[in-house]
Amino acid sequence: MASKYAFPKPLKELRFHLCQTGASSTPLRSFLQRAYPVMKKHNPYTPILIREAQGVSPQVIARFEYGKEIKLPLDGLADKDLETTIEKFVMTAP
Repeated sequence: MASKYAFPKPLKELRFHLCQTGASSTPLRSFLQRAYPVMKKHNPYTPILIREAQGVSPQVIARFEYGKEIKLPLDGLADKDLETTIEKFVMTAP
């Protein structure tokens, strides 16, 4: 990979769903605070959406070309594990 969080061309949108106050979303919240600026810097034209809702379990949804969407639940992952998990998830274009 050329640079950290450089997404492949087929990726059209990346959405993070999490709870504002839930304990299961705490690692994802801290990951996004740290990694969002870097992701956006390396992918200025790819929408990176953060959706917060009460009681939602943390997950990431990637939308690729032709409307293909893939979901990945992020329950039980530590902040350090999120980085590698999300990187691998995004790079596996369908």
